[in-house]
Amino acid sequence: MTRPAPVSVVVAGGGTAGHVEPALAVADALRELDPAVRVTALGTERGLETTLVPDRGYPLELIPPVPLPRRLSRPLLALPANVVRSVRATRAVLTRVEADVVVGFGGYVALPAYLAARGRVPVIVHEANASAGVANKVGARVADRVLAAVANSGVHARGRSDAEVIGIPVRPTITDLDRAAVRAEARAHFGLPADGPVLLVFGGSQGARSLNEAVSGAAPALAAAGVSVLHAHGPKNTLDVASTPDAPYVAVPYLTRMDLAYAAADVALCRSGAMTVAEVSAVGLPAFYVPLPHGNGEQELNARPVADAGGGVVIADADLTSDAVASRVVPLVTDPDAVRRMGAAAAGAGHRGAATEVARIVLETARRHQQQKSHS
Repeated sequence: MTRPAPVSVVVAGGGTAGHVEPALAVADALRELDPAVRVTALGTERGLETTLVPDRGYPLELIPPVPLPRRLSRPLLALPANVVRSVRATRAVLTRVEADVVVGFGGYVALPAYLAARGRVPVIVHEANASAGVANKVGARVADRVLAAVANSGVHARGRSDAEVIGIPVRPTITDLDRAAVRAEARAHFGLPADGPVLLVFGGSQGARSLNEAVSGAAPALAAAGVSVLHAHGPKNTLDVASTPDAPYVAVPYLTRMDLAYAAADVALCRSGAMTVAEVSAVGLPAFYVPLPHGNGEQELNARPVADAGGGVVIADADLTSDAVASRVVPLVTDPDAVRRMGAAAAGAGHRGAATEVARIVLETARRHQQQKSHS
């Protein structure tokens, strides 16, 4: 009896960490469930995937970057020529790797993947945000399964009134993190004191100017309260802050070891992209969430369930000043009982098993496709 061919999965989630990390979390879970699985990542030369994907040990296939159409009413045949080229290139990848399923996580890499797979390879869509973007709205129209982090995100499979709510896939290094166990190692790694409160500040992969200005401006107040700071200001930004030996202010362009950053911290101050909220709550870290002031308001929607559960506080970008950091953030970071209560509430709002559940659905769909091919 011949053994079945290894399952071939193509994951499409490029551009920002918010699209790349869920894709890689599912890739890791796929390997855990089936070590023989072949995972190929799609990306473009513009996105973070050019470093994140190879670093995690997965092959990366680059396709031409495409703009997302503003409306869904545009006929597919009228899409710009560069979209057609990208779809053609993606279709060639699917053929070359003998894809059994395409899993998309939104963004400009997912759109050509959905269009290339239509009618050829099963499609699974995962929507991480509380309000779905254009790519996943297109993908949902051709998808076999549509999964989402929360209910009423605006996408669903044919014949269903809503997506299957599963949560956001988070990588095992985060979901399995025992913050207390690696706290000493984490603090030593960043040059932070072994004892005393630590505030972790980050604004996503590119940083956030308003967070940088507000927290760095509050550096004297933080130091006076004995609060050390680990601040990822973004590779395109600079930060020059005086640091004290007892409560150092450690500023770095980018954090490559988010697991250690979470372990070192007592409280986070960050944006509220879907992936950020998922990771921060999964590790039980209390947070001040500062939603992006522009867009469709999805970042506040992402943070609201955790805040309502008592695991975080939402602060409007316009209200985040150095005075606000001193008057609102410092009192919480220096209150161990409040930190413990909020941490427990944050952990209760997280979805630690989402990556494994998505991976299970992916393998189930891929194997069904293999069987159909063998009988055709």
